[in-house]
Amino acid sequence: MTNSRKKFLILGSGPYCIGSSVEFDWCGVQVLRTLKAAGHETVFMNSNPETVSTDFDECDRLYFEELTLERVLDIYEKEKPEGVIFSTGGQVAQNLAMHLEEYGVNLIGTSVASVDRCEDREKFSEMCDTLGIDQPAWASFDQLDEAYRFSDEVGYPVLVRPSFVLSGAAMAVATTHEMLENYLKSAVGSTKSSVVISKFLQNAKEIEFDGVAQNGEIIVSAISEHIENAGVHSGDATIVLPPQNLYLETVRRVRKIAQKIAKELNISGPFNIQFLARENDIKVIECNLRASRSFPFASKVLGQNFIEIATRVWLGENLKPQEKNLLEVQAVGVKAAQFSFSRLKNADPNLGVEMSSTGEVACFGNTMEEAFLKSFISVGFEIPKPKSKILVTLGTIKDKADFLPIAKKFKRLGFTFAGTEGTAQFLRDNEYECETVYKVSSDKHPNVVDMIEEKAVGLVINTSNRFSHEEISDGYLIRRKAIDRNIPLLTNLQLTKLLARSMEQIPDLKDLEILAYDDRAA
Repeated sequence: MTNSRKKFLILGSGPYCIGSSVEFDWCGVQVLRTLKAAGHETVFMNSNPETVSTDFDECDRLYFEELTLERVLDIYEKEKPEGVIFSTGGQVAQNLAMHLEEYGVNLIGTSVASVDRCEDREKFSEMCDTLGIDQPAWASFDQLDEAYRFSDEVGYPVLVRPSFVLSGAAMAVATTHEMLENYLKSAVGSTKSSVVISKFLQNAKEIEFDGVAQNGEIIVSAISEHIENAGVHSGDATIVLPPQNLYLETVRRVRKIAQKIAKELNISGPFNIQFLARENDIKVIECNLRASRSFPFASKVLGQNFIEIATRVWLGENLKPQEKNLLEVQAVGVKAAQFSFSRLKNADPNLGVEMSSTGEVACFGNTMEEAFLKSFISVGFEIPKPKSKILVTLGTIKDKADFLPIAKKFKRLGFTFAGTEGTAQFLRDNEYECETVYKVSSDKHPNVVDMIEEKAVGLVINTSNRFSHEEISDGYLIRRKAIDRNIPLLTNLQLTKLLARSMEQIPDLKDLEILAYDDRAA
């Protein structure tokens, strides 16, 4: 590392919104502190007064300005920094970088050309094909009839989104031709709007790879798993690190693919790759050449500051690999999403491929179950009291079958069940007592909404047969009423299964041990 004092301009992530929040601010602050410790001058630019990064004590010079191309160029011209660091400012800063290079701005980190190869779906897919990396079948369309034909060929469900969108914005899962048609006509609006359609893999596990590389060689990384199956946006998913339910072969293949991509793109800095895994069949969803929302989580669980390491890479320090053996990490971290559905009138609290969460909490435990209970309690989820009644309404026959082993655990804990006609009959057919309550659409009473309104249940479990927020149905009315009456709601069976198992292992919440961060086993 050079001893000469240099000046760097760091771009923030702008105002908080769904998809861009305090996680990126943490990353920006770590860059500032690492540069400061190395004796360099820091200039920070952001427009959000709610951040730590806009505290005047964090940097040598703060510009509280909007993150636009014109304003960044003005500040760059005035300050004349060594370069601009953009990889910790989320998608806002990364989008700016694509234009800043055209004006001759010296950008620190992975090249914009490599960023473009990941942002442009055609280029990214071509790269994966060249490297022999599998992806879900996909294609881009300008004509609706071609989109329908492709969807019929690969089979429903399909994931549909506007072209060149990699995050969850404006995404939807279509399970039928009619749903696809409705989406294309309402969200896209005309045949002139290009859309990307991908085969949606059901019952697949989503895996996150967060890493820092130097000249294409990975220095440090973290592999975490989602509790929910694919279909829930990564920002809404419950994430576990180290992974507890992945095959060792899956972990090995994920690492191998990540190293291939890092080398091909000559990555120098932070990056994130999202994978789908079913058995040991691994497919890449997308790659972002910037810090992700899960970087603070990974850094704190593993005790390795990924952004500090990335900053040292940018300063030219020659680093050796610092990979941790995940089997040796004693503490388990679980990150749970925080939602604001109670403040959003009429919003459907059904999770899907478009992000809904407004915050998150991560907790440690000696086991996944302990960490899970802590994190869920921390985001405001009220753990149901044993011997209370659970209202169960399940959308598909598969969901009903998958619920049986979960019902067994809840029954052992003393819970009783109530359900709509189909669900109640299925449970009774499988030797579980279940009270029948009517659907709202039946016009009979007492119905499910009556039961929730009277707070006669301690937990509502509702799964939809769709992946959309806009489902106006009995299911929507159940979910919405549960939120309005402040009754715990679960819409995902993987989460429900983990809750039942966690409550069985730790029946008394007083046994949850609260430790300081520095006291965790790491």
